[in-house]
Amino acid sequence: MKETTGDLAQTIVEGLQEKKGFQIVVADLSGIPDTICKKFVICSGSSPTQVQALAQSVGEVARERLDARPLAVSGLRNAQWVAMDYADVIVHIFLPETRAFYDMEHLWADAELQQIPDDF
Repeated sequence: MKETTGDLAQTIVEGLQEKKGFQIVVADLSGIPDTICKKFVICSGSSPTQVQALAQSVGEVARERLDARPLAVSGLRNAQWVAMDYADVIVHIFLPETRAFYDMEHLWADAELQQIPDDF
């Protein structure tokens, strides 16, 4: 069974929550013409080590539950901003100061934003 974009985004959120990612936002870009994907999942981690752990968790959970693998992963070396490209869903994992600087939620203000409550 092929996963849907919503299934993939939810699985990614669960992978982020397993490693205590916080301020998780799912931006639905499907109603915006000419976007590079259907959804962004945006998350913060408190340190470069946590950012790396969050990316690893997303990769493991998506692979185990949906047999989904990213097409590309960028930013693991310095781990201030890791981007994981799953085609229809792109995951952005930031350190708080990097996230504030790039302000993705404001950049995509036309998107429907779903705030995921921190579960810890």
